[in-house]
Amino acid sequence: MDLSYGSEMEGFREEVLAFLEENWPLKGDEADLPFDRATSLFRERAIAGGYLYRNIPKQYGGSEREPDVLRAQIIREEFGKKWAPLEARGIGTMMLVPTLLERGEEWQKEKFVRPTITGECTWCQGYSEPGSGSDLASLKTRGELVGDDWVINGQKIWTSGAHVADYMFCLVRTEPGESKHAGISYLLIDMKQPGIEVRPLKMMTGSADFNEVFFNDVHTPKDWIVGKRGEGWLVSRTTLKHERNSIGAAAQTRAALGGLVKLAKATEVNGRPALEDASIRQRLAEIEGYVKAHQYSGYRQLTKDGKGEEAGIITMMMKLYSTEIGHKTAKLSMDLIDDQGLLSAGATHLGLQPKSGQGWIGQYMYSLGIAVAGGTANIQRNVIGERGLGLPRDAAANRSSS
Repeated sequence: MDLSYGSEMEGFREEVLAFLEENWPLKGDEADLPFDRATSLFRERAIAGGYLYRNIPKQYGGSEREPDVLRAQIIREEFGKKWAPLEARGIGTMMLVPTLLERGEEWQKEKFVRPTITGECTWCQGYSEPGSGSDLASLKTRGELVGDDWVINGQKIWTSGAHVADYMFCLVRTEPGESKHAGISYLLIDMKQPGIEVRPLKMMTGSADFNEVFFNDVHTPKDWIVGKRGEGWLVSRTTLKHERNSIGAAAQTRAALGGLVKLAKATEVNGRPALEDASIRQRLAEIEGYVKAHQYSGYRQLTKDGKGEEAGIITMMMKLYSTEIGHKTAKLSMDLIDDQGLLSAGATHLGLQPKSGQGWIGQYMYSLGIAVAGGTANIQRNVIGERGLGLPRDAAANRSSS
């Protein structure tokens, strides 16, 4: 097995390193700029150099380079080592923009892509409903075409960032006479209009990032639809593909393991550093094994992407690995901090926190929820087993469909 990138790609790596050496961190008078302005300025230069938003055409604010997954991976690696700003994160950039580029109309790309990647407008995702989570296609929020507008009524739940979002990309039932998958359309909705009520959902961490959203005769123009009427399920598969990729990144699990090792060095078990305890070392070794498997599965996906081959269920497996490792990591962290785990989730512990900036208690609570985001872990296992390994359908599913 050859895990090298080859001489051509290593030459490109040197080019990236030279760019970073010259441009990050900012130098001279620019070194004193506020962080937000410095980040924005660096990204402008990185786009001009062809290092960020490579898959986005210049007319929409990107650098418009030929698709090359190996070059993109090298950029992520080297920018990450230097803590240089990568592409702005956010549900709009990670999920909606790729979907519009693949499925959207030209005017939709012109209107929404550039302000989304620059952060001028923010998005939330209107998928889940109180009775439609894992069985998303059973959603009931409805949209009726009245004149030149869709009129929307219903409810969404677990909507991240809805309280601050400018727009929502939303699945709505527009063809009530069709089967549940064929009756859904993918609409874009202005969140700053009458008829929309957003109610924050306070979590056990003390934060309220999720929301309930209620639609009461909410309007959106009839051409604010991505894909055709009744094709929303197909369009949503595109969006979820990018969500699962973002959730399943192996770099996240490696960073979490690094933070966990630091915590084990700083805490004590029976009067000595936890890292010297045999049972703790065994659990760390087990987690590292999972992290390595996740990393090499990532190489497998990268290889397929580089050859232009479909990654298939590997993408879904990566997401499942990530959530499983995240929970194991967070569980061990709770055992290490011991009775400090009784403190509030917002508290800091021993001055050590994951790179995400959350305390370990909050990280543990978050690990329980991420197993649901992007598709529940058990549903993921069923899909991997049935579609990937050819196993028979779950017996309970067969009973319910008969």
